[in-house]
This record gives sequence, C-alpha cells and structure tokens, in this order.
Amino acid sequence: MRHLFIIFGLLIFTSGNAEAQHSDSNKNKQTMLNLQDSLQILSYKMINDSIEPERYNANYQFIKTLVNTLKTPYSFNFSFDSLKTISIQSSPDKRFRIFSWPVMNNDGSYRYYGTIQMNKPDGKLQMFPLVDYTPAIKNSADTVTTSDKWYGAQYYRIISVLNNVQTPYYVLLGWKGNTIRSTKKVIEILYFRDGKAYFGMPVFDGDKEQPLKKRAIFEYDRRASMVLNYEPSISTVVFDHLAPPDPKLKGRFELYGPDFSYDGYRLVNGRWKFVQDLELKNTPTDQDDNFNDPKKMKGNR
Repeated sequence: MRHLFIIFGLLIFTSGNAEAQHSDSNKNKQTMLNLQDSLQILSYKMINDSIEPERYNANYQFIKTLVNTLKTPYSFNFSFDSLKTISIQSSPDKRFRIFSWPVMNNDGSYRYYGTIQMNKPDGKLQMFPLVDYTPAIKNSADTVTTSDKWYGAQYYRIISVLNNVQTPYYVLLGWKGNTIRSTKKVIEILYFRDGKAYFGMPVFDGDKEQPLKKRAIFEYDRRASMVLNYEPSISTVVFDHLAPPDPKLKGRFELYGPDFSYDGYRLVNGRWKFVQDLELKNTPTDQDDNFNDPKKMKGNR
C-alpha cells in the first residue's frame, strides 16, 4: 500500500511539473509573438523610412527589442517566420543561427548589423554581437577578424565543413551592398575557438590573383545581378565570372558584370579549389540568392 501512495505521489508531481513547463512554454511563445510584431514594424521602418536618422533610430530600437526577445528561454527554437526584412540563417547542424541586415545611408552606402545566436541545451542566451568594421579593414580578403571587427554582410546561405579539417568551419554566402555605383558579394568563413567567433580562414586554393585569401570578395556594377550559390550535388560554390565591358577598363570593378560563364570553388578534402569555366546542367539565376536586398524591399511589409 505504501508503494502505491509513493507511485501515486510521483505521478501527481510529474503531471504537475509537466503542466507547469507547458504553461511556461506557452507564455514564452506568446511573449515572443508579441515582440515579433514590434520587430516587424521597426524592421520595416529601418529599411523603408526616407529619412536617414529615422532609419537608424528604428534600427537601434530594433536591436534592443531583438536582444530582449532572444533573452526569452529557448528562444533559439522560435523561427521569426513573420520577420521578412532581415536575414535569419541557421547552420545545417543547428549549432547556431545568424541574424544580419543592412541600414542604407543617404550616399548609397550601407552599414551592417547582426548577431550570432548559439543553440544552448539549457535554453539560455549566448550570442556574439556583430560590429561592422568594414571601413577600418585595409586588406579585406586577407584579414582574420573577430565578431567585434566584422566584415559586414547580409548572409543568405550557410554550408558546414566538419570533416577532413583540423578546425571545423562554416561557409557563409553574403550580399554586401557597397556604394551608389557598385555591389559586393562575399564567401566568408566562420569558425569558433576558445569561446570566440572568428571570420576568415586561408582555405581557398588555385586563384592566382589572390593565392592566400581568407575570404572571397566580388565587386560589380550595382545595376547588374550576380549569381553566388552553393550546388550540393557537385560540392561547389558556383558564381558568375565577372569582367569589364572593355579590357581597357580592367580594375574598374564598378563597371564589371557577368560574362555568361561560371567559375566556382569545389570542396576537396576540407579546402575550396578554384575551378574555372564550369559546365552546368542547370544554369543558375540570381533568384537562387535567397536574400533580402533592401533595394527590392521597398513597399513590402
């Protein structure tokens, strides 16, 4: 009889504990839904407002609200599926996700913002705020940076490289609006070491012009579209070959555009080998770049 009372008591305790957890989970979800509504309004304003100070004011309020939202226990599991004006990309292994977005200046340039949120088993918040340090980075392709000295971009794809490497890392494909005349895209490398997030790693082989680069950067005419995407069937990052309209204009990257051929970086033993003149069965398009270009976000709410 005594054992029956003990078992019955345990069942009541377990049931009550489960109900409390379920109630907390529902409360957290509702809190995040409410905060997401605020984020949606602020993100629309920081992209679309015609006055630069108002865009930045909305951005700062957005950052504060986002941090408060992410402090909610187990916020990593919340998808933010209604938040369309920023990019939220999760790593394939669900180890982390990256929030990234630009704010446009009146002169046509951009400043980038973001954070890396780690997926913690205890549901607590661990993140690495990303501070755009672009103007101070002199050799952009050759510099390893930390999260507080970030080569800012808006990321739209993450590829994990976890095998055949001494340090596991992630490849980030990003859009980087540059000036009123040119746009950039970037193949970035992210890895974690000693409790810090690092960007840039010399894992690119075969490019004679930049043999030791730690990230790949492409600059081209702002009016053009450039393909930069990952084709998992051939383990290759595929991109348009960019060229000037006239050989005499070599180095004038603001005039470069696709020449209807494709190059790529193919993953071989944990490194990315440059491959020229790729033959593709299905020609990629700029629509493959699933990112939120602010120039195309006007009027979307």
